[in-house]
Amino acid sequence: MGEQPIYSTRAHVFQIDPNTKKNWVPTSKHAVTVSYFYDSTRNVYRIISLDGSKAIINSTITPNMTFTKTSQKFGQWADSRANTVYGLGFSSEHHLSKFAEKFQEFKEAARLAKEKSQEKMELTSTPSQESAGGDIQSPLTPESINGTDDERTTPEVTQNSEPRAEPTQNALPFAHSSAISKHWEAELATLKGNNAKLTAALLESTANVKQWKQQLAAYQEEAERLHKRVTELECVSSQANAVHTHKTELNQTIQELEATLKKKEEEIEKLRQEIDNARELQAQRDSLTQKLQEVEIRNKDLEGQLSDLEQRLEKSQNEQEAFRNNLKTLLEILDGKIFELTELRDNLAKLIECS
Repeated sequence: MGEQPIYSTRAHVFQIDPNTKKNWVPTSKHAVTVSYFYDSTRNVYRIISLDGSKAIINSTITPNMTFTKTSQKFGQWADSRANTVYGLGFSSEHHLSKFAEKFQEFKEAARLAKEKSQEKMELTSTPSQESAGGDIQSPLTPESINGTDDERTTPEVTQNSEPRAEPTQNALPFAHSSAISKHWEAELATLKGNNAKLTAALLESTANVKQWKQQLAAYQEEAERLHKRVTELECVSSQANAVHTHKTELNQTIQELEATLKKKEEEIEKLRQEIDNARELQAQRDSLTQKLQEVEIRNKDLEGQLSDLEQRLEKSQNEQEAFRNNLKTLLEILDGKIFELTELRDNLAKLIECS
């Protein structure tokens, strides 16, 4: 069936900084899918996460791994094969707990699978050794060497009989012995290969030891040189006490001067701030003065307009008063005319009646 996903979740992926070994470096800009995979052919569990086409986590679970919760939503584990530490930031504490449970479950499954494979290898090697011992002993029995009792009592019959093939009971042990010899030859070749590897590793370790000894000798020489230098400095230190005292006094004087200079600089900074504030106030005053002048000019214009309006109003009132007077006079004249017309109408009516 190959490798299949058995559990998936989403989280932000981090890796420990390889330089500082303290800070976390995000390997994904957003939350990505993190999955547990199981390879049935190799009986292996892995944690895999992809950001696009890039694998940002590819960690094989071993029985020695431990998943640690460092906060309510963050967990981490170390992968010695990848030589790094992975960190996952989840959206909730529930997702973190579920991932940790699965990690422990698959870690236990990996441990059991490893133990079973070791037991299987032991069981496979033990019967082969037992069968090899039995096959080697079978052709060396007295019956196979000297013959059976029947063969020893009837030698004449054996001599006079026709030639025949060897018994299958003797051929079988030889076949087993050949297979066992091939097996041990393969084992011997494996051991020779391992021995060669160990020899190479031993030579490399020897070379490293020689290099370390050289470095140690160099360090010892450096230590002796520094020790001599310290001795010389201790000898010179007695002569340098006066210089040291003078230097201490000069340092104190320098510190005092630096403190005074610092105070002066602070005072200068305060004066600069006050000057800046005064300039700002002057600019504000000039702006307000200009605005006040503009307001005064506008006020004069408004006063002139108001005086003109007052004159116009007074003239209009005078004109209205004259108009009223003329209107009254006209009304009086009109009333007189109406009265005369009324009298004329009455006279005409009387004349008509008399006629």
